[in-house]
Amino acid sequence: MATNRSLPPVARTLQVCLHLLVVALLALAAARAVAGDTPRPAAVTAAAVVMAAVYAAGPLLGPVHRSRSGAVVWLAVLGAAWVVLLVLTRDGVWLAFPLYFMELHLLGRRAGLVAMTLTAVAAITAFTWHQHAFNSAAVIGPALGAAVATATVLGYQALYRESEERRRLIDELTATRADLSAAHHTAGVLAERERLAREIHDTLAQSLSSIQLLLRAAQRALPDRTEAAGEYVEQARQAAQENLTEARRFVRALTPPGLEDSSLSAALERLCATTTAHSGMPVRFHVSGDPTTLQVPYEVALLRIAQSALANTVRHADASHAEVTLSYMDTEVALDVVDDGTGFDPTAVPAPGMAEDGFGLAAMRSRARALGGTLSIESARGEGTAVAVLLPGAQRPSTQPPNTPPPDAPPKDSP
Repeated sequence: MATNRSLPPVARTLQVCLHLLVVALLALAAARAVAGDTPRPAAVTAAAVVMAAVYAAGPLLGPVHRSRSGAVVWLAVLGAAWVVLLVLTRDGVWLAFPLYFMELHLLGRRAGLVAMTLTAVAAITAFTWHQHAFNSAAVIGPALGAAVATATVLGYQALYRESEERRRLIDELTATRADLSAAHHTAGVLAERERLAREIHDTLAQSLSSIQLLLRAAQRALPDRTEAAGEYVEQARQAAQENLTEARRFVRALTPPGLEDSSLSAALERLCATTTAHSGMPVRFHVSGDPTTLQVPYEVALLRIAQSALANTVRHADASHAEVTLSYMDTEVALDVVDDGTGFDPTAVPAPGMAEDGFGLAAMRSRARALGGTLSIESARGEGTAVAVLLPGAQRPSTQPPNTPPPDAPPKDSP
């Protein structure tokens, strides 16, 4: 028999009802005996008290609710006390009903059904003996009580198993949701780290490299060419200022300064001019097709890719010139960065993080892939390098419904 604390609320309620039923039936048998309805009232009352004491001791005994053997012993003693009461008065027959519940609950399905059958037979036999005649009521009452008890206990057990299964599934769902939330958090952290790494590589790292080259040029110009050194230092100062502005803005995930007050083509043209001024390598910019306004993430990605590709050209290609081409097509936009440098083997590029240029190429591919585009690199030793980016669906959606006439346009059917 389980303790009250270990039972669910429904089971505790049923147990309390069972206790009240046993007490009520024992009190009824003793009261009817004292009232003179049965002979030997003192013996009946004593048997009722003994059975009540045995029943009350059950929940207090540890072995009863910890082991099957303890439950069997307790039920045997309780059954013996019931048989004595049953012999003394026919009112003991009604106690068979709560006994059915206890036997089926404590002994399990098979042993419980056997014990219930023996209890029903004893009840039927005792009732027939007290009546001095056999009739259908002697059988129907105990048999119907056994059927009701069996259906109630088995139904409750089925509901309890279903409830436990549901609780287990809810626990698994809760754990899965917690794991999924942690995975989303981890993915968000990694995505933010990747974003910061790309921004640092494409902005801070490139600008710091330019500042380093300018300061080296200024150092070589001193002390003989102080005017040229001053120009180099001024360019380095401007680059540092731009670098600071970039750092403040990409940490807040805002639009790059080059795109704030101008178009993508204007920002790319300034980038080519700045690269030419800082590196001395001529960089020409071309626009193909009809320029149109692109969505901000596409403009940011194309500008960053151009910055990274040109920075790689300046540091590694040893090129004499480079060209940047922005092509507007019907549903796509393309960016090509081509140089005539020493070239390299694209298949031998180090993994991201193993070398600076390797991370730059990986970052460019990641930017293009994030927008559903592609990035391809064509290069060979001594044949220069071509970086091509193709982004579909980059045009900003029009806010004007299709087939809507412009403002102040006359109706189609007006003369």
